[in-house]
Amino acid sequence: MTAVPPGGPRLARRGLLTLAALAALPAACSRKTAAVDAAEVVQPPVAPPSPAPVQSLGPAATVTASPSASAAAKAKPKVVAASHGGGPVPFKAGQVRLGAYVSLSGRSLSQGLALRRQQLDRDFDIVHIFCAWDERFERPAIGDATLMISWTGVRYDQINSGSQDGVIKAAARNLAAQGKPTLLRWGWEMNGNWFDWDGTHNDQDTAGFIRAWKRMHGIFADAGADNVAWVWSPNWNSGPNVAWNKMQRYYPGDDYVDWVGVSGYDFDSESPRRLFSPIVSAYGARKPIIISETASIDHGGSTKAKWTAQLSDYVRATPQIGALCWFDTNTHEGSDEDFRIDSTGASLSAFRTMARTSRFAG
Repeated sequence: MTAVPPGGPRLARRGLLTLAALAALPAACSRKTAAVDAAEVVQPPVAPPSPAPVQSLGPAATVTASPSASAAAKAKPKVVAASHGGGPVPFKAGQVRLGAYVSLSGRSLSQGLALRRQQLDRDFDIVHIFCAWDERFERPAIGDATLMISWTGVRYDQINSGSQDGVIKAAARNLAAQGKPTLLRWGWEMNGNWFDWDGTHNDQDTAGFIRAWKRMHGIFADAGADNVAWVWSPNWNSGPNVAWNKMQRYYPGDDYVDWVGVSGYDFDSESPRRLFSPIVSAYGARKPIIISETASIDHGGSTKAKWTAQLSDYVRATPQIGALCWFDTNTHEGSDEDFRIDSTGASLSAFRTMARTSRFAG
């Protein structure tokens, strides 16, 4: 019998909230609905994941020195990081694009972004929105920021049968016509058990996910949507945590992925290293990494500010990471977590410090 992880009763609500949310997405996708907020940010009801592979040299993938190398070389092993990549949204070695999904109670997206500009004395490099499967992608007024669209999905067999080709072509032509470099995050958290497009809801057919991804990628290419960068973005741990559902089984291949993303939240005091090191180690030498959804909750005292500082330190020490998007909201229905960067003065100060470091120059 699988033990219930910490917070298990709370986490079990995610699936129900998600089903309601997908039916409630608005006609325009410039923001996420309150119900979807709840669905997106709650950690999955799964047993704790298997321990990450032992990484004696730190969180990043490494190459050990040869036996003939000098003692100094052995003490400073070379970190293997993608030196290029990102497609139409290129990876910039040494820099991190800082972004956010911004949905603040009582404020429009434009108003929320304006508030953050005032507080941080800078704009976000990436603005993250969520769109339903069959709605038109409307680009919000975000200036020079890069748009990241998290696009919901349908069952793999519907895509692979060709019945959804019209929807996919329309989306591809829409983004191609916009002409702006855009991050497209289709079918995110596919290794969970809370979405129509995850393996659990598709008869454990991980190969079907890969076929669907490649089919969509090809349709976008045929439509001339060469401004779209494809973001493959699993959850940090798999639910259920079993062999068939490991994130690697969903990977479509380097030729079909521009950025590798990951979702991970500080729900139970997980460190940034615990959340993100496994995917950095697995893919960081091949593709730039984007932390596509993250945030911290207040566990009391200054815990949120301290976790944000830990995140900043971790990212600055991990050259494989080229982008980070915070889930900056207090509008998620059915949950009392407050993920806003300014939920306390200390948390805003910590985020501002992170945002103004040279690593986050974007």
